[in-house]
Amino acid sequence: MLTIKNTSVMNFDNALRGARNPMNSWDRGDSAYSEEGVFILGPNDFELATKLCHAGSDHRKFLRQIFVSVDINAPLYWWKEFDTYKIGTVANSTSTMHKLHTQIIELDHFSHDRMSDESRNKLIELIGYLEELRTKYLETKDTQYWYDIIQLLPSSYNQLRTCTLNYETLISIYHSRKNHKLDEWHTMCNWIATLPYSKELIGV
Repeated sequence: MLTIKNTSVMNFDNALRGARNPMNSWDRGDSAYSEEGVFILGPNDFELATKLCHAGSDHRKFLRQIFVSVDINAPLYWWKEFDTYKIGTVANSTSTMHKLHTQIIELDHFSHDRMSDESRNKLIELIGYLEELRTKYLETKDTQYWYDIIQLLPSSYNQLRTCTLNYETLISIYHSRKNHKLDEWHTMCNWIATLPYSKELIGV
């Protein structure tokens, strides 16, 4: 299970201005922000942007300057795959090490939407034991209980990260992962398809 909130797309105007630097064609720039703060590509900029995108990664460098900030809540097993995309991404996560023991450990802290009933029941048993360990740690401050929690924690545990990416990285993610067997990647790719000019610039 993966959820996405607080999407912000930034720097379209500066990226498009920079795309005109090689030909000194700044006077042809015709994009602007609407009264609602939405960036609207003008006909000239639209033609240039799509032309550069079709020419390949060496020519579409301006996409690396279109930034997207987003909050993603996903299981650790998905974050392990996401960490493949280290170039062009930054992420600040909630701290498992520092904060896991400060809240009751519950079923909804884990991705279990594709589990069989039998496996979900086993997970519930494990969560009960993790909660016992958490209580003992709070009572005694014995780090053995803390290590037991950390090393027993399933990879289905959900972690929230605030991520910053760019459109070039999103191209790589979308076309590499759109047919992946993990549902979380389909959710991610569906979100990418909602971004401004995703069809024209990302190729969704």
